[in-house]
Amino acid sequence: MSGPDATLQPRARSVQCASPAGLHRMAYTEWGEPGNPNVLLCVHGLTRSGRDFDVLAEAFARDYRVVCPDVVGRGRSGRLADARYYSIPQYVSDMVTLIARLNVEKLDWFGTSMGGLIGMSLAGLPDTPVRKMLVNDVGPRLEAGALQRIGEYLGRPIQFETQQQAIDYLWQISQSFGPHTPEQWRALSEPLLREQNGVWTLRYDPRIGEAFGRITPEQAAAGEAMLWQGLAAFDGPLLVVRGERSDLLSRETAAEMVGRARHATTVEISGVGHAPTFVDPAQVQVARTFFLGR
Repeated sequence: MSGPDATLQPRARSVQCASPAGLHRMAYTEWGEPGNPNVLLCVHGLTRSGRDFDVLAEAFARDYRVVCPDVVGRGRSGRLADARYYSIPQYVSDMVTLIARLNVEKLDWFGTSMGGLIGMSLAGLPDTPVRKMLVNDVGPRLEAGALQRIGEYLGRPIQFETQQQAIDYLWQISQSFGPHTPEQWRALSEPLLREQNGVWTLRYDPRIGEAFGRITPEQAAAGEAMLWQGLAAFDGPLLVVRGERSDLLSRETAAEMVGRARHATTVEISGVGHAPTFVDPAQVQVARTFFLGR
């Protein structure tokens, strides 16, 4: 596409990544000027896709090259040959591969829920490419009630007769995202759905639920300790965003994150639970103020 607004249109790309079980393809959507050295990497939640960030990406496309991957097993990306590797270390490895493809030394990070966990893990590593990071409604300590709620629907083999039934189901399990118009919710939902032989299903690999269910208390504790350590090691600016009604990130954990990190602040989004979608203009402005200072 050409013309003055061509950079405001999404471009579909993919990159080949590796796991111990073989190769897989990770799809991503790119916005903005392809040669812009200022990159904003936006990473979505557990069962979502990179198209969650369409509104945010368009708002930043004149300032950044905005890159929104579909984490493996979601969206347009391939699936892992071995479901055991649906885990944060694998996702971090895939992001490092993507960053190498983008050919930049440093970038800024926007991570919602799982995307925030991936970001904290990468940002805490020595020589991290992450310069500035917004973590959206997640922290090293996750509330047990929210994990139980997510586990009740994650990976269920569910089918729908129409696309609208599927969209309505997604709204039923996602009302904590806060108020959305029907048009906004349809835009957020359509990339998560596929139609095969007249039946609508969710795009993500249901085996993600197997990996989620296999996490032991010992593994969870070790993961939390690693994330706290990484958070303390990150030397860039950090914004912790919390939904006022979030059941995943407690107000106490958000405050502790600010206390342990070197350069952190926090913002609470009123009237929203887990997690703010950054479709609302006021939420987009929170991100613009943090990343661009305006």
